[in-house]
Amino acid sequence: MGPGPSNVHPRVLEAMARPTIGHLDPEFITMMDELKALLRDTFMTKNELTFPVSGPGSLGMEAAVANMVEPGMKVAVCVNGAFGGRIREMVERYGGVPLVVDAPWGQPIDPSSLDETLSDNKDVKVVAFVHAETSTGVRSDVEALARVARKHGCLTIADTVTSLGGIPVKVDEWDLDVVYSGSQKCLSSPPGLSPITFSERALNTVRTRKTRVQSWFLDVSLVVSYWSGAKRTYHHTAPINALYGLHEALLMVQEEGLENAWARHQRNVELFKEGLDKIGLETFVSGKVSLPELAIVRVPVGIDEAAVRDRMLKKFNIEIGSGLGQLAGKIWRIGLMGYTSNEKNVKLCLNALEDALRRN
Repeated sequence: MGPGPSNVHPRVLEAMARPTIGHLDPEFITMMDELKALLRDTFMTKNELTFPVSGPGSLGMEAAVANMVEPGMKVAVCVNGAFGGRIREMVERYGGVPLVVDAPWGQPIDPSSLDETLSDNKDVKVVAFVHAETSTGVRSDVEALARVARKHGCLTIADTVTSLGGIPVKVDEWDLDVVYSGSQKCLSSPPGLSPITFSERALNTVRTRKTRVQSWFLDVSLVVSYWSGAKRTYHHTAPINALYGLHEALLMVQEEGLENAWARHQRNVELFKEGLDKIGLETFVSGKVSLPELAIVRVPVGIDEAAVRDRMLKKFNIEIGSGLGQLAGKIWRIGLMGYTSNEKNVKLCLNALEDALRRN
């Protein structure tokens, strides 16, 4: 019950145990097409180039940056936690010039701050932001941020690693350009795949770059020949069994229905917060900006937060996460994601927390 990976459903594990076939086998290509269609439904987009990058969410982040950022390009990067900071570093590594639009950890990005930055810097080409900041449990208003970006003629990169499947992610309705996620959070598939989608605007930007994409592996102009078209061209050996698992996980999302999944996450976090109140614990983030799939709990004064986590793991077999960066030692990050988000787990975690606090 940490900030990811979430528990994996037995159906997904069973799917991954099926025989491995070739990455260009006609049956596998049929499954690839089904997987793309399922991802489009989950992202709520019609983008043709929608596929899973063969690597974790951070590689999806790098794929977005590698394709959209050229040396010397100004990029507005919204930073209100650790993963916004990671985007900024990647922009720098690819030769871009990041202009940081920041907010305190624990608060969402203010669209007016982005608007001000873009008004003062007319040559910004791309805006990048994190929808659900995993380090703080905060949700930013991606729809509003994208609206500001479009007003100034900028393309967008959106990190939805912790949000996809847990809260609304509406790629087409919000007019987003490059959106990536992770398999191991609300989708409840093992880590190692990063669903990503590119708008036609974004693909045109890649096609008209002045310089080649610096990463051969992540260059979507090369990857597209493997994931699209009547005849597939070898690009890399795809992680066959991991893709089996993601395919099954997405089928389960479709069976439940996206809106039902969003409601389940919200219902369970409200139950969890009611229990926290009874124990006397406070959340770090509250209101509409708090994520239902990731509860951030303040560590009470005088409590050894590592000792609490250690007892929960050893006695109850429950893993929760610690704080990152400036929040290290100050919070617990408790995941209610995907298959993990159910009433039984909520009650078990609350009992374990109360026991560990008493012992501490």
